[in-house]
Amino acid sequence: MDIIQTSTSGNPVISRYRSVNQNWNGDPATLVFEEAEIAKILLDLDKPVFVIDDHGRPGFTTHGRVASVLDGEHPGEPNGKEGGYPAFAAVPSLQFEHLGDPEFMAAYQTRAAYATGAMAHGIASVEMVVALGKAGLLGSFGSAGIVPARLEGVLQSLQSALPDGPYAVNLIYNPNEEALERGAVDLLLKYGITVAEASAYLDLSPSIVYYRVAGLSLAPDGSIQVKNRIIAKLSRKELATKFMSPAPEGLLSRLLEEKKITPQQAELARHVPMADDITVEADSGGHTDNRPLVSLLPTMLALRDEIQQKYQYRQRIRVGAAGGISTPNAALAAFMMGAAYVVTGSVNQACVEAGTSDHTRKLLAQASMADVMMAPSADMFELGVKVQVLKSGTLFPMRATKLYELYSRYNSIDEIPADEREKLEKQIFKRELNDIWEETERFFMERDPAQIQRANQNPKRKMALIFRWYLGLSSRWSNSGEKGREMDYQIWCGPSIGPFNDWTRGTYLETPANRHVVDVALHILTGSAYLYRIQALRLQGIELSPTLSSYRPSSPLAGQAG
Repeated sequence: MDIIQTSTSGNPVISRYRSVNQNWNGDPATLVFEEAEIAKILLDLDKPVFVIDDHGRPGFTTHGRVASVLDGEHPGEPNGKEGGYPAFAAVPSLQFEHLGDPEFMAAYQTRAAYATGAMAHGIASVEMVVALGKAGLLGSFGSAGIVPARLEGVLQSLQSALPDGPYAVNLIYNPNEEALERGAVDLLLKYGITVAEASAYLDLSPSIVYYRVAGLSLAPDGSIQVKNRIIAKLSRKELATKFMSPAPEGLLSRLLEEKKITPQQAELARHVPMADDITVEADSGGHTDNRPLVSLLPTMLALRDEIQQKYQYRQRIRVGAAGGISTPNAALAAFMMGAAYVVTGSVNQACVEAGTSDHTRKLLAQASMADVMMAPSADMFELGVKVQVLKSGTLFPMRATKLYELYSRYNSIDEIPADEREKLEKQIFKRELNDIWEETERFFMERDPAQIQRANQNPKRKMALIFRWYLGLSSRWSNSGEKGREMDYQIWCGPSIGPFNDWTRGTYLETPANRHVVDVALHILTGSAYLYRIQALRLQGIELSPTLSSYRPSSPLAGQAG
């Protein structure tokens, strides 16, 4: 297939720039001209690529060397094995390990500046995190919604499977159930878990500050040792400022009074930021503000530089990108905008290691970019907070929205008109609301008894807990594959699932059973490095065919991990 662009005059053109200022010296026998051979050369990321003018034909090679022509001189005619050939372009070798910030990889002992974000209720499962960790990639376990008794077993499993890491455990902001966050932090400290991914925070909580500060100590050389690392996932500038700044004095004083931290730790906390890394979360699944990454990331990078100038931290905060990262093109775009690392989310839920059902994975594999919408969240229902979910193949978003409309309109379950209540019981809850409340009471008496005490004193609070029964269980039904509840599945998902399905269509990754989280990660990373070289050639005037200009997953790469 001809890869040379043709001008309107019919003359072959491979460079938009008329002058050539490089000479290639090498063996012309190594030049290749066919598309299949060129593709192999471009995929050989360990070697540089040269595009040579061989009597008007563009030849590609990884051999030889290129030297600049002195000013005022022109490349000579090809004159033998060691002679000079005009070189249209040259791009260096580039492994995916070279993308992003090497300090991120050093801090978390990973082979790439890539991580997978947490998905609540163990969707980001132990199996997923262990698979990534054994491949040298950072995964975050989805601990949100998991009671401490179960979380303790998870932490033991992670430590057993990955004694040297890498892995992270999620801490999620939940002002309605502070006991869960406190319990999670206590367990992380008990088991010495040193990496926490903080997500959905609207403000700094005493628990997240406690986790951070309790890991501070003074090294023999006088430097501050930070044992407990925090990766904060957020999308708001005001919240980023809090995580990029030292812990607030008010919370430090409170922790000192409670004797949870020492005076020395409080003093050290004034000289380090709350987070080591800020993951800028754009239009993602789950909790999201639907912000565009192309605007959000540069804003956060500028904010980081401003705060660094103010506090002069010894270690500069790294800023990564999440939300919309599901293809090599998207990952490369984030890296080129300055992201220290990239984080994937929705695509991982479509992988076999995810703690969800086959039915859910099938729905995700069929989704397009437009098949998502916002719906009320279970954990912050009363605050009107929403999460982004899949709308194709489920009625959950519409039913959850109906519940919030009723909550906003009425002050108690008893105020809801009889016909509306009947619809709720038959169509959404499929049980009488009185039975739902009895089950809710039993649930919270084991989990957080204070919730029931407040609800008994506040009818609107009681209504919220009843509605949250549906919102909470709907995600668990999706995970377990609850029969008869398929139309109520709550599937957290961002629009990135659509481009991922488009990218994998016609390949082995189109089939849900073939989607393994490490393999997907390696293809996204390898494709990013490949596309970087394509763009480097384009900037030098080389236009390739659509086939060569794209990267498609042709065969598994997971066996190459390690």
